[in-house]
Amino acid sequence: MDIRRVQQTGGSSYIITLPKQWIQQLNIKKNDPLQIHIQSDGSLLLSPKMSQDHEQRTKEFNTRSIQKPAYLLQRLIGAYIAGYTTLKIHSPSRISVEERNIIRSFTQLAIGPEVVEETDTSVTLKDLLNPTEMPLDRTLKRMHIIVKGMLEDAIKALETKDTDLANDVNSRDNDVDRLHWLVARQYNILLQNINLSERMNITIEMASTCFLIGRIIERIGDHIVKITEHIPRLLDTNIDERTIHDLLDASRLSLQIFNQSITAFFKKDINASNETIDLLKDLEDRCEKINTLILKRKGSIALSVGYIVESTRRIGEYAEDISENVINYLVAEHPNEEK
Repeated sequence: MDIRRVQQTGGSSYIITLPKQWIQQLNIKKNDPLQIHIQSDGSLLLSPKMSQDHEQRTKEFNTRSIQKPAYLLQRLIGAYIAGYTTLKIHSPSRISVEERNIIRSFTQLAIGPEVVEETDTSVTLKDLLNPTEMPLDRTLKRMHIIVKGMLEDAIKALETKDTDLANDVNSRDNDVDRLHWLVARQYNILLQNINLSERMNITIEMASTCFLIGRIIERIGDHIVKITEHIPRLLDTNIDERTIHDLLDASRLSLQIFNQSITAFFKKDINASNETIDLLKDLEDRCEKINTLILKRKGSIALSVGYIVESTRRIGEYAEDISENVINYLVAEHPNEEK
């Protein structure tokens, strides 16, 4: 740690010297402008970057170094989330049909990247989305709407014994994934260029909270898919109406906890977050009751009910995590509130 003392000059101005190593590393010259950002915790962020535009970054992939074509998709997703704006895929020979299909699949999954140049041996993708056009809170609201609808339809599919509706729920999970990747990407871009936070009207602390909540919502979506995968299997068995009734009650309570946790986040309501956490005990009790009753059954009924109950409980627990993140953020944002 380098400690430097504040000096006073001219009677009203305060100055502090900058580390020589930092000046030389960034090639800063006399009279060059520097940006100073006052952070929420009172610290200062000094930046030589005057532009608030999103920095253009390029990532290149050689298909020869990728063992399987399927691995290419994961690398493209990783580069996208990391905030690269241009992705170049090239090959020493002709790019295979399978690799081109993977690249095309990636452009359909991710929000922003499009093919801007293509030859027999290379493909160039460029992100056409301006980060400021997709605020993090708006993306989270969209994720919540989709996942809420998925859970509502999963409950309806179980109640009405509609296997087609259950299957339709699964198809929406891709939309949740692509929005989750977008949130992660936006967050990483903000970390790389603090100037963008001013244009997007969001602090790094809030962006971090949005990133954590986006990841939780995506996991809730995964558990809803697990529920809908077992609904057709459950309905094919001779299950009693009492068990279905108990499953519906627990599922509706998990939906309530999820909705209340998101509402508390957008309203920045710490009391509502605490009340949401209190509801989890009721959900856990209901899930335990179902598990106890289903132990008397054998075969596929017990297995499918067990999976549905476990995912229902996990949805409530993830919603609790959202509320805990909201509380942590609000307490840190208002440290002197109770004084």
